[in-house]
Amino acid sequence: MHRLLTNPIYAGAYVFGRTGSQVRIEAGRKLVTRNVRRTQKDWEVLIRDHHDGYISWQDYENNQRTINGNANMKGAMVPGSVRNGGGLLVGLLRCGRCGRKLKVQHNGLRGVARYLCNDASVNHGRRTKCIAFGNVRIDAAVSAEVLSVIAPLGLDAALQAIADRERAGRERLQHIELALEQARYEAARAHRQYDAVDPENRLVAGDLERRWNERLAEVARLEDDLRIARDKQPPTLTDAERAEILGLGTDVERLWSHPAASAATRKRILRAVLEEIIVTVEPRILHLKLHWKGGDHTALEVVKNRAGQHRWKTDASTEQLICDLARLLPDGSIASVLNRLGTRTAKGNTWTQQRVCVFRNDHNIPVYRDGERAERGELILHEAASRLGLSKMTVVRLIKDGILPAKQSCVGAPYVIREIDLNRQEVRHAVTNGRAVSQDPRQRSFDYQ
Repeated sequence: MHRLLTNPIYAGAYVFGRTGSQVRIEAGRKLVTRNVRRTQKDWEVLIRDHHDGYISWQDYENNQRTINGNANMKGAMVPGSVRNGGGLLVGLLRCGRCGRKLKVQHNGLRGVARYLCNDASVNHGRRTKCIAFGNVRIDAAVSAEVLSVIAPLGLDAALQAIADRERAGRERLQHIELALEQARYEAARAHRQYDAVDPENRLVAGDLERRWNERLAEVARLEDDLRIARDKQPPTLTDAERAEILGLGTDVERLWSHPAASAATRKRILRAVLEEIIVTVEPRILHLKLHWKGGDHTALEVVKNRAGQHRWKTDASTEQLICDLARLLPDGSIASVLNRLGTRTAKGNTWTQQRVCVFRNDHNIPVYRDGERAERGELILHEAASRLGLSKMTVVRLIKDGILPAKQSCVGAPYVIREIDLNRQEVRHAVTNGRAVSQDPRQRSFDYQ
């Protein structure tokens, strides 16, 4: 197939001298390398429209550009073939510092990737990289720019999709009908030949009968194919379906984000309108120069994430809460408090002891030690109740009345009470005089005899 598509005779041209010989001297000896492929301008003979071709010369040259552009591992001057990996701008990005094509490093199946220019370190032994950045923001920015440009063409594309759908069904049926007509003609011709033969010539009659049966079998097969094709023929679009397709044509962004649209489809769309993208990096901004197919250029700026920021970063309030709870509770208890509050991880998962442990390690938060509160002179609710000889609810009333100072990181977290506050005069007086009892007027005291 590759040889057929790259042969000029397929496009109706006569060519001579596509390959030649190359002579070089090595170690004082002449070496001849044959079948060296020449460029088109070095061909000895090129006669276009020499004969009827299957495609035009313009289509042939477009095919050659596509084939050459789809070559992988052939240098940095071609974009390479479209693949299903993450990074929509693979093959289009070029380093504004050294001019090399940017590579891509994939990370999992979520479409997350990283663009980098590491050709100098790989091929020249240098230890530095020109530029490197993530794909999420730059892919979104370039996609939005492309969609804003092609949005006016969405309605035309929708009408063309409707016409192509109807034409494809008609062409398939027409192809089978023409084949069936030809098969019926050949079957009728074989029948006439069989009738015209002398019955006594058994060898000829037997061969003609076999041919006739083969033609009849071919007719039966094509009739079945035609019936199946008609049954599978998509029905004519209703007014509602036509209106829905036209609506999608006016909302290109919804089509772009549709789950059925693969990454390869999006990459083909971008390559259809973009020639290449020159990117330079500053500490906080990516400067892009979009080169369109028509020769226009568009400047675009994308703000980079600061160090430590990404789309899976936990909220600062959750981070501070875990930091506070880590001074009071072990990891398992912290996970229980966070889950009761309905707090989730950055990826939307519930908290477990292991996830709390990993989070602490990533943020350099020390683990809780047994006796740590005692070293700081702090008590929690049941410890304070035991010291005062009261119930826990009574201590809670003292806290809510403002008599006993206490801190609580969040609802559901343990109260933190300083040990020295238990000896405050207000607390001792409330415990002695019964002020720790609820102030509800319905509350009564019973005297036992």
